Amino acid sequence: MPANRPAIAGCMLALACLMSAAVAARERVRAPAPGLLEAAMAGEFALQAGQLDESARWYLGAAQAAPGDAGLAERATRIALLAGGDAEAAKALALWRQRAPDSLAMHAAALTLALRAEQVGAARTELRHLLAQPGDEGWRHALVALGSGKDPPLAARLLGEAVDQARVPDRLLAWLAFGGLAQRLDAPDIAERIVQAVIARFPDEPRVALLHASQLREGGDAEAARAILAGLGDAVATNEELRLAVAAEYDALGDQSAAAAALARGPQDDRSYRLRASLLARAEDREALQALYEELQGDSSRPDPGRRLLLGQVAEFLEHNEDALRWYRSVPGGDERWLARLRGASVLHELGRGDEAYAGLRELQADAAADDDARRDAYLLEAELRQRDDDPAAELAAFARGLAAFPDDPALLYSRALAWERRDDIARAEADFRRILVAEPDDVATLNALGYTLADRTTRYEEALALIDRARVAEPDNAAIIDSYGWVLYRLGRHQEALVQLRRAYALQKDPEIASHLAEVLWVTGDQPQARRYFEEARKLDPDNRALQRALEKTGA
Repeated sequence: MPANRPAIAGCMLALACLMSAAVAARERVRAPAPGLLEAAMAGEFALQAGQLDESARWYLGAAQAAPGDAGLAERATRIALLAGGDAEAAKALALWRQRAPDSLAMHAAALTLALRAEQVGAARTELRHLLAQPGDEGWRHALVALGSGKDPPLAARLLGEAVDQARVPDRLLAWLAFGGLAQRLDAPDIAERIVQAVIARFPDEPRVALLHASQLREGGDAEAARAILAGLGDAVATNEELRLAVAAEYDALGDQSAAAAALARGPQDDRSYRLRASLLARAEDREALQALYEELQGDSSRPDPGRRLLLGQVAEFLEHNEDALRWYRSVPGGDERWLARLRGASVLHELGRGDEAYAGLRELQADAAADDDARRDAYLLEAELRQRDDDPAAELAAFARGLAAFPDDPALLYSRALAWERRDDIARAEADFRRILVAEPDDVATLNALGYTLADRTTRYEEALALIDRARVAEPDNAAIIDSYGWVLYRLGRHQEALVQLRRAYALQKDPEIASHLAEVLWVTGDQPQARRYFEEARKLDPDNRALQRALEKTGA
């Protein structure tokens, strides 16, 4: 929706307040100890400005000024942990423990802090306390704390002790979760011990077999993993959740055809058909994809919008573009018709009928009956197709027309910012990102994107860190944000800290850009063998990735 002047004025006033608060926080005004309200407000302003260390100090002051308030002590602890301020975190944690001694979240924070400080005895005590709790909350807190530390070997050691001493709760889900954690901590021996323990406790549970297959795959024994998956047999056909999990494991093995075959064993609906088509397209298994297409056509006489849209998508995967266009144009109504019109334009472009494609998109952009998202997406698709045509002027013109129709639309601004970044026009990219933040100052994706762009393409590292820290507060376990944090730490010369964060990000998400970042930092720190390993993993995921190409050029690997 178009923003009105009062809304803009209010945003500008809020920004002015944030800026003045950030300046005050940085200067550390020497004044009498603030009261509770002043300290809490200053802490929040500093947090919004990305000054986590200052925010932690202010919130600690607020907690100290409010006896009995466990919430402020908790907030101070969490912010201090994110800021890396162990001294402030310890003080805030002491208040939190005093005010809420039975809080499992407090014990999890204590475990995190003990792991960070390498206080093995304290960490062991907190871990045992969490694992001994009834229900699922205790072990879930322990799982998160062990997975978020900066010392994976220590976390793995404590996990191994818990396994050997039978302290893991006798719940299948807990064992499966800790088995996955052992793999992420790069502790295959502990993962193997967990697998054996789970097999003994739950011998007939298919999910145990899945864990075993995953552990074997992570260890490089793909054939043994395949044998276990194949041995699951009829259990896959009768359990949709298991079927999806088996397909995901085959996908991780790089066998998309087998993943699609696993999904085919059981009742089918448009979702399963769509997943199968996507997997077979990635596998370039045209024979199986053609068979699926024929299977779908057998039930296409009814004018069901979803099924006809799906047929168009499968035909498009098969590069039967004329058929795809026919199916898309036959979608009779419903919300599916807007996506069908968008996909039809993409197919026309693929057929070399660009003028028709752009004419169709212009019609959709002007169609008052279409919903706003569909009209907005028509501008986004036009820009994408213009980019494929290598027509940057027309691409930018599409964005300009879209923003004229949908002023300050965040999706259009975000995509245009990425287009500016591809052209190395960082100033304009930053301007578009900041336009989003004026209207939505807490937009996590934009905070992260702008912070990463400044870290990657400028020398404004402290400013980048402040933006990324704001995103981290909102989503501390987001792999993309952790990657950005690791990257800006690397740019700041804090190489060992960067490695901790980048390894954590890659454990959470196997992504070529994260792998490339990790490889570059390893290379710079002198560990070329490990760097080559991650460069190779990045190549397998996406050999054309821009971050990979830049890292290879920089390192000469």
